[in-house]
Amino acid sequence: MSPVDRMIRRPPPADTTGVAMSATDVPPPSARRDRVLILAAATLRATATGLIAVVIGLHLARTGFDARTIGMVVSAGLGGMSVATLFVTLRADRIGRRRTLVLLALAAGGGTAWVAGLGSPAGWIAAAAFLGMLNGMGRDRGAALVLEQAILPAVAPGSQRTRTFAMFNVAQDIGHALGGLLAGAPALLGPWLHLDESGALRAALFACAALLALPIPLYLMLSAAVEHDRAPRLVVSPESRPLLARISALFLLDALGGGFLTTAGLTLIFAQRFGVGAAVLGPLFFAARILNALSHLGAAWLARRIGLVNTMVFTHLPSSLLLVTVAVVPSFPVAAALFLLREGLVEMDVPTRQSYVMAVVLPGERTAAAGVTSLVRTAGWAVGPVLAGTLMQSGSVTAPLVVGATMKIAYDLLLYTAFRRVRPPEERRAAP
Repeated sequence: MSPVDRMIRRPPPADTTGVAMSATDVPPPSARRDRVLILAAATLRATATGLIAVVIGLHLARTGFDARTIGMVVSAGLGGMSVATLFVTLRADRIGRRRTLVLLALAAGGGTAWVAGLGSPAGWIAAAAFLGMLNGMGRDRGAALVLEQAILPAVAPGSQRTRTFAMFNVAQDIGHALGGLLAGAPALLGPWLHLDESGALRAALFACAALLALPIPLYLMLSAAVEHDRAPRLVVSPESRPLLARISALFLLDALGGGFLTTAGLTLIFAQRFGVGAAVLGPLFFAARILNALSHLGAAWLARRIGLVNTMVFTHLPSSLLLVTVAVVPSFPVAAALFLLREGLVEMDVPTRQSYVMAVVLPGERTAAAGVTSLVRTAGWAVGPVLAGTLMQSGSVTAPLVVGATMKIAYDLLLYTAFRRVRPPEERRAAP
């Protein structure tokens, strides 16, 4: 019997009240309200993330920074996300999940406001981006997500776990879409408010800071149920360790490839190669996030039929191949069409990946598992933008697309090889 088999067959641990918990337990009466609050907070944070990702590159370029320096600032923000994720992994369950979520929202709002208020030098902007965990990825994958990811299985029945993660990601992508759409507002409202382009972009960043702080009252209204399955210290069972080590190594490869493909970087590529600005790119990324949201619902449906790992691989692989074609097409309309087709597939692995990791570890290990896997991803993202900026600075505008897509294709093939036979409990029960 494999370590994973022993782990899944083992009786569930008792919580602090001595009552055994399992993935099929009925959630407490407050669970629905907690899910709504978490989804609302995630939507607000994702709206800010979607807006930041489009305007930060344009704002820094307008300030006079080159592609390498912009990559350094974006990497500093992602580095701050990595440190915050490590903190959440090690300390959040001890401090309290609600309290930690409030602290993260305060830091994000304050740091982003600091970035908006600074002009130069680049070092200070990078420090502010680090404090605010400035996310140039265009998708919310920060420390707050780790805690929300650990909370959701405690406030949803096991039979609805993947669907709950799908709805969580739909809420995020609605926010990402709104953020992308709002990115066109500076160009439209700037003249009406008597602001030049730099002033309008700065105002947009201040709006992001406000959106990042708005989840604080929502977090304060969460019930005590969100603290369920908290571990008094970071513990991962011997059976879970090899699984987490293998999957984290693969997530690192995927994230490093993703670091070459940040929304901030894609914005610069589209702007430099095709000469389009925020007024065009904002609606483009809005449409992309809508497709992401729809794909999450499709992912939950598909996973019930072909399994979580198969869904992760067989949707993610063609999306990477599509991205490579964007680097060679001759016109913006064709590039935009292929980009949108790619966005309809690329996010289908997200709710399935989150559900899979939460399913194959014990309830008391969820914060640790979410933290470790998120930490390696943010670490990979933090390195990627600097390398991508260096490639662009050397004269190859589209090289980051090719390099990032190649890494993601390698990840898909390795993931399928390593985990196609490691199934979550519901798939094991459904198997003949």
